[in-house]
Amino acid sequence: MIIDGKKIAEDLRTKLKKEIGQIPSTQAKPGLTVILIGDDTASQIYVKNKKKFANEIGIRSEVIKFNSAITEQELIKQIHKLNNNNAVHGILVQLPLPNHINSKKIISEINPNKDVDGFHPYNVGNLSSGNDALVPCTPYGCYLLLKNAITNLSGLHAVIIGRSNINGKPMAQLLLKEDCTVTIAHSKTKNLKELCLTADILVASAGKAQMVKEDWVSKDCVVIDVGINRIEENGNKKIVGDVDFENVKNKVKAITPVPGGVGPMTISCLLNNTYKAYKKLIQIS
Repeated sequence: MIIDGKKIAEDLRTKLKKEIGQIPSTQAKPGLTVILIGDDTASQIYVKNKKKFANEIGIRSEVIKFNSAITEQELIKQIHKLNNNNAVHGILVQLPLPNHINSKKIISEINPNKDVDGFHPYNVGNLSSGNDALVPCTPYGCYLLLKNAITNLSGLHAVIIGRSNINGKPMAQLLLKEDCTVTIAHSKTKNLKELCLTADILVASAGKAQMVKEDWVSKDCVVIDVGINRIEENGNKKIVGDVDFENVKNKVKAITPVPGGVGPMTISCLLNNTYKAYKKLIQIS
């Protein structure tokens, strides 16, 4: 089974569009503001897509651009303005930031109720405590893809390759909440291949092209490939995941492709977080 991230992401956006469309005309619509700093091409494309999909489902979206010379203090001042703006329900500072700006400090200045990236320590703490939280978009997307392939995750052994704050750690918390047995592996893990062979669920987010081979996985394994790696093959550039997809796909129970798997889910989950933040903030006000 090839898990179709494009279709599942589209279904989520359709559901959101329907719910947002039912908001009374007398009530404000959800608002998302993205701060973009510098001229990174990948970031610009990503932000453009966020705005496009947000507008399509009825979320008001704006992008505030600054050049890379902006000071940390100026950026914090802008975030505080957005924190106090009742028309803004989601705030996202597009990463990576210039070297002179401390991204952890910037994230901690965002109102945690508007932190639609799910990186604020408040949301990280709530997720790890099993409380309601805004969850980082990539792991939440992985979780939804998994739930599409396996209805009941309880008791399954999940191996996560990668321990980042962006994906590995929050992914572990989501799966623990589903009563999985979770092992986090990384570059220093011994006998990684043997460990992967014990997995019912394998989440590959190491950032190393095609490292997971056919003999690393069992036939009953569900594989979620988070990797995005640009390689050259026979003189052509292509994007591949952390899993050797062509050789693994026919062995395992289910697998996400790259591209077309986890990637499309990220923006849809961001929009889902924005709507969730909106509903909570409307109740507070």
